[in-house]
Amino acid sequence: MSVRFLADENLNREIVTGLLRLVEDIDIVRVQDVGLRTADDPVILQWAAAEGRVLVTHDIATVPDFAHGRVSAGLSMPGVFIVRTALPVRVVIDDLCVVAEASDAAEWEGRVLYLPLR
Repeated sequence: MSVRFLADENLNREIVTGLLRLVEDIDIVRVQDVGLRTADDPVILQWAAAEGRVLVTHDIATVPDFAHGRVSAGLSMPGVFIVRTALPVRVVIDDLCVVAEASDAAEWEGRVLYLPLR
């Protein structure tokens, strides 16, 4: 199954726009587009799990703990990519393009990864 993304509320809009321009059939939605703009992290992670979407976020402070908590509790967690705000947008776009085009969703299940992937 191809990777489907959920962009967290505060993810740099340029990242989403760049992905949509570069990857023809990328499946990415934003939290605010699915009615979760003000939702807490556990709710967002639950929705992502129910929809089979990997969360992409700048939230290094709280999301990783909630994601690891889901895994520890035996709950589904399709994956999280943490994007440090200091990373150049192009680096983030390139990494996520590789993920979208050259990996399978199952590879990210239960994992919290920090970009860049190198």
